[in-house]
Amino acid sequence: MTAETVGFCVVAVVLIASSLGVVLAPNLFHAVLFLAVALVATGGVFLLLDAAFLFGVQLLLYAGGVVTVLVFAIMLTERIVGQRLSQTNRHIVNGALVSAAVFVALAGFLVRRPGGAALPAVPGDATVAIGTALVGRYAGPFELLAVLLVAALLGALYLARTED
Repeated sequence: MTAETVGFCVVAVVLIASSLGVVLAPNLFHAVLFLAVALVATGGVFLLLDAAFLFGVQLLLYAGGVVTVLVFAIMLTERIVGQRLSQTNRHIVNGALVSAAVFVALAGFLVRRPGGAALPAVPGDATVAIGTALVGRYAGPFELLAVLLVAALLGALYLARTED
């Protein structure tokens, strides 16, 4: 086994464990902390794939920004409600069945994939291609996503405000 394989196995175990923690944690704040670990582990996968730019974006935007917004939203809504927020998962069996079906489908797809197929050449640095795509072809959807996130933040602030 190479060091890269061992690193991927470690990151995969952390990612699976933290993802299960997000779904199964009864405390909403703990679920967000597990989400932060899962997002950092996803960044670790990007790092193992030699995509340092995506690793940085994953850490800054998702693990940093999104988790911070979620923590503030939980803290504000707990203060308004006056009690601890907890999440209950009444459909855990249905979710487990759907997850198992998706896993079996993906595993079957990967097993049937021809192993000798030539992979396309990977460019040395994909940062330029990603930047060109974001300000070129995908500039419109990228800006719409930014507007959607701002609207969601404003909605959360409206719901979290006190009645004066």
